[in-house]
Amino acid sequence: MKAEIISIGDELLLGQVVDTNSAWLGQLLFKNNIEVKSKTCISDTEEDIIHQLEESLKRSQLIILTGGLGPTKDDITKKTLAKFFNTGWRIDQGVVQQLELFFEKRSRKMLEINVMQAELPESCLTLYNEWGTAPGMWFEKEGAVIISLPGVPYEMKRIFELKALPLIKEKFSQSPLYYKTMVTFNIPESLLALKIKEVEESLPPTIKLAYLPNLNVVRLRLTGASSHDGSIVDEIEIYANKIKEIIKEGVIAENDLTFPEIVSQLLIKHHYTLSIAESCTGGFISQQLTQLSGASQFFVGSVVSYSNSVKHHQLGVESILFETVGAVSEPVVEQMANGVRERLQTDFSIAVSGIAGPGGGSEEKPVGTVVIGVSSAQKTIVQTFHFIGDRSNVIGRSSNMALAMLRELVLSN
Repeated sequence: MKAEIISIGDELLLGQVVDTNSAWLGQLLFKNNIEVKSKTCISDTEEDIIHQLEESLKRSQLIILTGGLGPTKDDITKKTLAKFFNTGWRIDQGVVQQLELFFEKRSRKMLEINVMQAELPESCLTLYNEWGTAPGMWFEKEGAVIISLPGVPYEMKRIFELKALPLIKEKFSQSPLYYKTMVTFNIPESLLALKIKEVEESLPPTIKLAYLPNLNVVRLRLTGASSHDGSIVDEIEIYANKIKEIIKEGVIAENDLTFPEIVSQLLIKHHYTLSIAESCTGGFISQQLTQLSGASQFFVGSVVSYSNSVKHHQLGVESILFETVGAVSEPVVEQMANGVRERLQTDFSIAVSGIAGPGGGSEEKPVGTVVIGVSSAQKTIVQTFHFIGDRSNVIGRSSNMALAMLRELVLSN
């Protein structure tokens, strides 16, 4: 089955809001063996919405729209859909009850403009929104399904996953996909492709291999449609094992995990604790770890030591080092790593200092120079790296490398 995603909103086109909805929908549809043929972003105009719907219905059986369902005048999706399907209006009492409860729980008065959210096109099936005020809508036309969802990501995700997806599975019989993801680190995509060329060329038509590179990490995903006898699962595992035999230590995970997830699981498994001292990364590594559920089991705290004063007073770095070798140096980072570990009394620590750019570089230490240290009571490892890319790339690569070094130290402990 083919699907299309249409994101509605001038704020998306102008870049004022990043469209995360279509990425999330694409991932979930892929897991359910629904092929996304197109993702489109359009403005809040009746003409553009109707034109896009007409074009999408020529190609796909499932069309998902997000955005434009709010109570204000600039949200016109609902009115446009009523016109497109040539249908009248109805008041959904279920939505009215939900709205009353929604505002009552928040001790807020429900305005007339909010009550209008319960006015829906007659021909749609209501996808009730228990997390906000705008319900989703399900339309059918000539065997195709058109689903309209609010643009607020929190609401959109729950309506789609809990309300719409079960109906899609009921209407369209799809064989689920089986996929195996391996995470590799510090092997360039081109070199990786060369290493596993023979395995890739031997894959049957039923199995696809995808390369997903990002900041020194390449995820390899093998995908195939599951059969009743489960043979595709065994087949994919065979090819995955062949790839692992070639890459060996380059594979750092056999599930679709991020680097923070990989490291956090390792620390939790061994009951280790972690502290971090960050300079050029500005707390980015700590933020990535604390976004994960269960971070309190291993993460004790961090010091964002952006200034030399903080490095000296909070982490115990000798002041003379700033004058002799500079803040971006292995001696400074070594003392940062040991200092934060000793002060926060953790099993392991990470320390980072560098020049993320675009300014601040020199001939001796150009932009992208980053020094990373990891420490335990038994051992401290410090290395200097030269990363490419803009400021966000340097910070992202620094984070991945720091977590990779920590993983190696933990595994060798």
